[in-house]
Amino acid sequence: MNFAYYPGCSARGSSADYEKSTQAVCRALNMNLVDIPDWSCCGSTPAHAVSSELSAALCVRNLDIAAQQQADLLLTPCPSCLSNLRMASKRMEDPAFRARVDELLDGPAAEKFPPVTSVMQGIAAQLDMNAIASRVRKSLKGLKLAAYYGCLMSRPAEIMNFGDPENPTLMESMLAACGAEMVDFPLKTSCCGASFGIPERSMTARNTARILDLATRLGVDAVIVACPLCQMNLDLRQVQAGDAAATRFHLPILYYTQMLGLAFDLPKTDLGLEKLRVSADGLVAKLDELRRADAAEGGRS
Repeated sequence: MNFAYYPGCSARGSSADYEKSTQAVCRALNMNLVDIPDWSCCGSTPAHAVSSELSAALCVRNLDIAAQQQADLLLTPCPSCLSNLRMASKRMEDPAFRARVDELLDGPAAEKFPPVTSVMQGIAAQLDMNAIASRVRKSLKGLKLAAYYGCLMSRPAEIMNFGDPENPTLMESMLAACGAEMVDFPLKTSCCGASFGIPERSMTARNTARILDLATRLGVDAVIVACPLCQMNLDLRQVQAGDAAATRFHLPILYYTQMLGLAFDLPKTDLGLEKLRVSADGLVAKLDELRRADAAEGGRS
């Protein structure tokens, strides 16, 4: 397929580790991700609250570029970008809305845009779980993980098309195919506080603490995410969350692409693990020890 890739603004800054590991994993899976030329911000969290037409125009500009590239599919790693791009594409089906958006652009947008999907769904569309398992070089067997999707990846269901909006399971399927034990995590789609981490820090701290507390009580080695804002809140704000819950958290928060990269035994320098606020060194050391023990056991048998 002819993929177009929309990285989103955070990929060039706060979630550079997500971008780095996404590119590395997709290369390993023979999926070539090339940025659409001259892409621009989708409007992120605030634009739609100011103007629905302007917010859509920001997205449609990128959708139009992808259409000009004759892309079969537009991939993006960020749930917020995915939501905005899909919502804009849907709204452009209304001729009156399209006319107002076209006035904000340099010219009329393409009549038809390529479908937009997450990188996670794009991987799953190209490779089934058996194919992903066949790429594994260092099994995640022995690691206990919790998948956390956040509130945007699967909602609204009719726009995001990500399975059960309350209980998505794609991340669990991918990581289980790599050998990990995936716990049942009831808060997998609860909000972490999102961008309220700036104006409403105490609320975000409480939300984050609730998620981290459950994951800690379940005894997981890490929480695995697919959203830059979720990763930031759960990783960077653990001290604030601990203060809110009168405890201390120390739980690695990795992107699913970083975990896939570890399972595929990709160079750690390609995965951006050094950018994590809560170090994943202990998790990586445990994984290495588990595989050494497996190798030793295999040598004795």
